[in-house]
Amino acid sequence: MMTLFVMGAILFGVIIGRWFIPEAFTLYIDPVTTLALCVMLVGIGIDIGSKRETWGKLWEMGIKVFLVPVLVAAGSLAGAAAGGTIMGIPLNESTAIGAGFGWYSLSGVLLAKIYSVETGALAFLTNVARELIAFIIIPILAARSMGVVAVAPGGATTMDTTLPLIARVTDPETAIIAVVNGLVLSSMVPVLVPLFIGL
Repeated sequence: MMTLFVMGAILFGVIIGRWFIPEAFTLYIDPVTTLALCVMLVGIGIDIGSKRETWGKLWEMGIKVFLVPVLVAAGSLAGAAAGGTIMGIPLNESTAIGAGFGWYSLSGVLLAKIYSVETGALAFLTNVARELIAFIIIPILAARSMGVVAVAPGGATTMDTTLPLIARVTDPETAIIAVVNGLVLSSMVPVLVPLFIGL
């Protein structure tokens, strides 16, 4: 049901945006969605912070919690390299695009400035697609009781845009891991994107 709800909400937004919303209104969309996201994140933070036993479990996991973003990064880069090879995209470009980890605004701008506008545009579109696909896949993985695996599709977005969904369909422990995952991957983007494009 959650997957259908997410897909329906995205489709509804596309239809409203395409045929019913005046162009002048689009100036207000970004601040309104940012405010709504902040309100949701505060609510999630309160919910997570109130679950003291969850923090105890996370403390017990120790350094292992950082394995999640490391493995997500490795999988993202390997997948990008494989996809790039199939599509005939140079390895440095495909891995740099994959190193965006879903953070489309930063990776797209970075690549447009330091490499080429075309690659920057491709990075933007690829990472936007990753976020949209994550909204569909996360509830499916959670419904199959795959736990922390549900965090992986979101990449760097698991600390912000996909966090409310993860918190809704999983548990507080997984939500905390999602925050850690998003923070680590986000910090890696400005380092790895220039690194890979320079290979």
